[in-house]
Amino acid sequence: MIYITGDCHQDFRKLSTEVFPEQKEMTKDDYVIICGDFGGVWNRDVENATERNLMDFLENRSFTTLFVDGNHENFDRLYGYPVEEWHGGKVHKIRPSVIHLMRGQVFEIDGKKIFTFGGASCHDIDGGILEPDDPDIDKKARELDKKGLWYRVNHVSWWEQEIPSKEEMEEGRRNLASHENKVDFIVTHCCSSSTQTLIGGSGYSQDRLTHYLEDIKQNTDFGYWFFGHYHDNMNVTANEILLYEQIIRIA
Repeated sequence: MIYITGDCHQDFRKLSTEVFPEQKEMTKDDYVIICGDFGGVWNRDVENATERNLMDFLENRSFTTLFVDGNHENFDRLYGYPVEEWHGGKVHKIRPSVIHLMRGQVFEIDGKKIFTFGGASCHDIDGGILEPDDPDIDKKARELDKKGLWYRVNHVSWWEQEIPSKEEMEEGRRNLASHENKVDFIVTHCCSSSTQTLIGGSGYSQDRLTHYLEDIKQNTDFGYWFFGHYHDNMNVTANEILLYEQIIRIA
């Protein structure tokens, strides 16, 4: 069985037995995929007690937790985990059954081919990015707070790796080509430019990632595309599904 859901931001209550009773019939050979903003690897330097408890909670579920990265992840730490091969693609194992599905990979799970591509631009940085070693950071932060502007701090609450590299994008194209550009599911955090327009009109800015995903959309034969990031639950098109709180079974 494969289930899928949207952003968690360290809040995994929807994966409790009370909220998600279907897990009573699941085993570690069954999966729940999170469409980015996992939040389980967030603390600045090392795993702290909060993270440890959250990861232990997931490890103790009857199922295996899979996730693509979003824009609210600590990429310094996430990319520091050893890269392993798993079900045909590259992963980072946070725990034996808590697994990061890396960008541009095609996994074969339960007889389904799944293309994964994390990342997205932050929508909450109108106040810009502050540098942690700036001697005036506290003053700048107070001024932005007074103005009601959202801001982030580099390598503390924001990482440039939220937008994929050219190498990750090219790896994605190569891996899709090796599967004749045909998969059962696409799982991302962000979505394509045209799909984003359907969700919010001109309210969301396009960038090189949304353009890349538009290219993937136009040149890939896929069954369903699942994504998060926009904090809503919506069938955007017949086969593109935005997820947030909902958990749905896809296989």
